[in-house]
Amino acid sequence: MKKLVSVLFITVLFFATSNTFAQEKIKLGHLDFATLYSAMPGLDSVKTIFDEYNKSIQDQNAVMQSELENKFQEYQASVGTMSDIIRATKEAEINDLKARLDAFQQKATTDLQDKEAELTAPIIEKAQKAVEDVAKENGYTYIFNSTEGLLLYSDPSDDIMDLVKAKLGIAE
Repeated sequence: MKKLVSVLFITVLFFATSNTFAQEKIKLGHLDFATLYSAMPGLDSVKTIFDEYNKSIQDQNAVMQSELENKFQEYQASVGTMSDIIRATKEAEINDLKARLDAFQQKATTDLQDKEAELTAPIIEKAQKAVEDVAKENGYTYIFNSTEGLLLYSDPSDDIMDLVKAKLGIAE
């Protein structure tokens, strides 16, 4: 009888503790990441560096645009007096200059995007690291970006992608 009571007590204790572990409380949090980002130290120097880089590209673009306009105006002013070969040469020169300007503008757009990403990446990483640290220190399970509804942090957990794919009959 004593053994039965002991076994029953241990069984009840086991189920009580396992049920407690299974029902860990989920703690949610949120923040406006854009507001956090705009308040980050060092952002003003990033903006200054980016603006200087952008200005240098815009200045070069203006020089090339002016050169193209001047060539085209010269061409229009004297097209009536040009021989066919000179006209063809001037048109090719203008078309070449236009193609170089277009290529420059496309490359400049890509370069500006790359420069912005290069300059802002360390600040974004620092902000994300702070969000993770605060979440871990305060026991948050999930942190959401309140303006966009994006998940910024989550406790490490099981990826159930394979289980869901199997349930849906999706093969790898």
